[in-house]
Amino acid sequence: MSVCAMSIADLPNALGDRERFDQQMAGRTPAVFLDYDGTLTPIVDRPEAAVISQRMRDAVRALALRCTVCVVSGRDRPVVQELMGIDDLVVAGSHGFDIWDPRTGTLEHDAATGFEPLLAEITDRLRTKAAAIEGALVEPKRASVALHYRLVAPEHRPAVAAVLDQVLAEHPDQLKVTPGKLVYEVQPKIDWHKGKAVLYLIAALHLDGDGIVPLYLGDDITDEDAFRALSGRGIGIVVADLENNPREATRDTAADFALNSMGEVERFLNTLAH
Repeated sequence: MSVCAMSIADLPNALGDRERFDQQMAGRTPAVFLDYDGTLTPIVDRPEAAVISQRMRDAVRALALRCTVCVVSGRDRPVVQELMGIDDLVVAGSHGFDIWDPRTGTLEHDAATGFEPLLAEITDRLRTKAAAIEGALVEPKRASVALHYRLVAPEHRPAVAAVLDQVLAEHPDQLKVTPGKLVYEVQPKIDWHKGKAVLYLIAALHLDGDGIVPLYLGDDITDEDAFRALSGRGIGIVVADLENNPREATRDTAADFALNSMGEVERFLNTLAH
């Protein structure tokens, strides 16, 4: 399916253009899918420091009392749950490979298993090769490995890309890379991503009725898969702090609306809840 892309700066604001947003809602009940880093909490230098604020946690909890709320993150599911401090949400970790429902437990799907030995090997290789690059961080996950270079000096970042290329060359038919915000996400080369995870959750949680509209909020390149998956059936909202990151303004996105800060995300969630 072809999806029309627009630059982020040209999108209507989900809070400021309420008339257009309400038209797309059409009186339906929302089912809300939320990215974590960059959406519910700011991007930070060290992944373990990305703890959600109490105000944002309260906003998510208030909304979850009114409609289905799912968190869809590239992080491992238990890590997301610990950072959020909320134990009654559906959480899809590792880009949706690991999905947990508080009512029924783990939701199994065929894409989620069989890659553990390969990912363990890749983790070891990246750690060994990146050890000499100051600031490079390797984050193992259940179904991927993240190579962070936010703390690497700009002049040394090409060395991080070179390490990645070396490891990929060892497994040319088994791995794929999704670039993010100063991070490379190495995943098994299968047809699975956040968009597939959202569509799976819509079916598994019976959210595909005419009276429900799925909303997805995210900030990163990996969230574009979810925006594309919901095109024509839901609403995509890209989170972009254009004041502090003006280069984001010209980035193409498949989202329908934009929010410009964590504060706007918080206000938007509270608006939906009330």
